[in-house]
Amino acid sequence: MKVLDLQCSHHHSFEGWFASQDDFENQLARGLVACPLCADTTITKKLSAPRLNLSAPQETANVEPAQLEAALMKAVRQVVANTEDVGDSFPEEARKMHYGETAARNIRGQATPEQTEALIDEGIAVVPLPMPEAFKGPLQ
Repeated sequence: MKVLDLQCSHHHSFEGWFASQDDFENQLARGLVACPLCADTTITKKLSAPRLNLSAPQETANVEPAQLEAALMKAVRQVVANTEDVGDSFPEEARKMHYGETAARNIRGQATPEQTEALIDEGIAVVPLPMPEAFKGPLQ
């Protein structure tokens, strides 16, 4: 198994696991390698070096951008898996639940910044979450 550090043309970094270098090149040529954040298929291999653990683990205050992206992807996957997509009707559905007009449930959808601000002003708890392009289509 070969683990490669990859990057899309939008500078999102991620790992790819392949059976071999030839497998990576074959999948890349066929457009099968895509960024998990934006679905871009213009992928380049980043320089990487083997990591050798020769001493005790050290705490680091710096968080790598790839770690932040991975944490965002994990959060988005959890939200998608545990919520109902109500699309553009999000503000209306959130209000119905808040005022007891419909049963409470976990929802997600789209709202403009103005709609989000109005919901918050009404005391309705909402959390804006940027949705990466890869999650906007059918999920596999």
